Amino acid sequence: MVMAMTFDILPAIDLRGGRVVRLRQGDFTRETSYAQDPSAAAAAFAAAGADWLHVVDLDGARSGTPMHRPAIASIVATVGDAVRVEVAGGLRDETSVAAAFAAGAARAVIGTAALENPAFAGRLVETYGARGIVAALDVREGRAVGHGWQAGVHGVDVADAIRQLADEGVTIFEVTAIERDGLLEGPGLDLYERLARLGRGTLIASGGISTLDDLRAVRDAGCRGAIVGRALYEGGLGLADALDLAAEPD
Repeated sequence: MVMAMTFDILPAIDLRGGRVVRLRQGDFTRETSYAQDPSAAAAAFAAAGADWLHVVDLDGARSGTPMHRPAIASIVATVGDAVRVEVAGGLRDETSVAAAFAAGAARAVIGTAALENPAFAGRLVETYGARGIVAALDVREGRAVGHGWQAGVHGVDVADAIRQLADEGVTIFEVTAIERDGLLEGPGLDLYERLARLGRGTLIASGGISTLDDLRAVRDAGCRGAIVGRALYEGGLGLADALDLAAEPD
């Protein structure tokens, strides 16, 4: 009997200055604020049936130090055991990663530190297991960049980054096409297809996803999940519909 593979929908809660926001193409000057209470946003997603939440400390990603630990702990407490929460943003050392897990995170998402030192990601996998650690690969012009997507960061060829991190034991990669993020103009399918052909781990798509057709397309491209933000907040994509699609067999 062949088991159907899961496809996860991860609503995004991006935190900046204590609010829930979305940035366009990672640009901090192009912000849209959606909610003043992150825990209320999390509760709404939980009530709609979410299995996962993708919570990003944008201030932490920019500064290199987590800035929203109390808010993240509140989100985890609000959704309880019903929803798994992964935490991203500013997790660049063992202490900050440990704090994320202590707050109740199911997964820690590391970007800058993983790109600069793949062995660091390997040590985290040894400590927390491959299911607990995600590598964030935020891609601009074919290169994975860190440091909050700031301009001028050269980055690493994204395929090389996956190979290096997979060699360290990382098995989950969240790939964001920066030029599409927050624009609702469709995902970077060529990028996902190319990386899926590497066969080096599970891909989760992020950036530009706004319709059910987009979700089908990233699944067909080889991704096993999708992070969705602006489309859920602005009503263009219903979470219940997205979850129904995710439950469809391949």
